[in-house]
Amino acid sequence: MTLNPLTMSIRVCAKTVMDTTDPDITFDEQGVSNWWHDFHEILNRMPSATERMRIFEQTIERIKLEGKNKPYDSILGLSGGVDSSYMAFIAHKYGLRPLVVHFDGGWDSEEAVSNVQTFTKKLGFRLETFVMNWPEMRDLQRAYFKASVIDLDMPQDHMINGALCKVASKHNIKWVLDGNNFATEWLLPRAWYYAKGGFANLKGIHKKFGEAPLKHVPALGAWQDFYYRKIRGIQNFKMLELHPYSKTEAKRFLMKELGWRDYGGKHYESVFTRVYQGYILPLKYGIDKRKAHLSNLILNGEITREQALAELQLPTDDPDRQKMDKIYVAKKLGWSEEEFDALISQAPVPHEAYGTDAAQRRLASLLGSFLHPFAKVARLMGVRK
Repeated sequence: MTLNPLTMSIRVCAKTVMDTTDPDITFDEQGVSNWWHDFHEILNRMPSATERMRIFEQTIERIKLEGKNKPYDSILGLSGGVDSSYMAFIAHKYGLRPLVVHFDGGWDSEEAVSNVQTFTKKLGFRLETFVMNWPEMRDLQRAYFKASVIDLDMPQDHMINGALCKVASKHNIKWVLDGNNFATEWLLPRAWYYAKGGFANLKGIHKKFGEAPLKHVPALGAWQDFYYRKIRGIQNFKMLELHPYSKTEAKRFLMKELGWRDYGGKHYESVFTRVYQGYILPLKYGIDKRKAHLSNLILNGEITREQALAELQLPTDDPDRQKMDKIYVAKKLGWSEEEFDALISQAPVPHEAYGTDAAQRRLASLLGSFLHPFAKVARLMGVRK
């Protein structure tokens, strides 16, 4: 559903800054949105902070034990962003020995590259860079623009997760350190993105609009995920879900103690994401993702609603940088600025028009339940890819 903020009346939550640009938002009699109520309902069902920390420490010890006498006990994806950088610090603090993997999809900002190099050096971690085949990545991203779907960042996000599992499998690493967390990343309307594991959708878009075969894609669709999780036994450890985490405090600490460099908005460590979130989404869909990110920080008690409203009065990015970024992204994808604008102005098309992997995931889930005992035996016997 596309909402034009210029022709509709916007209603804003009385507790957060979420509004009716989320087509599924609801309000109670006091004008408080479902996001506020859902957050606190989930929070009340979660284990206490003490219990979460106990689980965190137990899992740390388990990872160390299972990784004993191995070169690495875990794998950690480091983008140079605040979440992954702070997670790297926590891993070091608790004595984990992760192999750090940086996914290079061709869009790293200078700040992101600096942060990755600084942190791996200071923390003493080995860095392995997964360099995506650029002609294939470029062709895939061009296809997404031509398809006119909402989640232009989906290919990049999909490849990052697939690359982590692929490298983990290659090195026989069973634990992926995961920076996703309820405190700062839970809130995101379903209408504002597409499932990152939707490989069938990705293939459908590329089949219709791509121009070159995809031979080097680190896929993580239903069956790849089944293999990595059920056969190889790879697990995610949501460190920042269990360990106390404040993005505001993490930023201050990282900058002061480890020389971390800020790059602006959430996920702006990628130049492509800066243009997508800061320019394309507001222009084409009337979506400002800052509303979700800031609302999550309000719910987490890190900022006030007044601070969030004040930030939303500012541009999504420095106007001069945004203009240069737009020209850079258009040129790198092989278009003039006029061609780029024409593609953005196309009518939106739902992702589902290009196929989904819902049926495959249901089948993989059923097969996983049936094969669970056999998969466990296979792992114990050392099955390799």
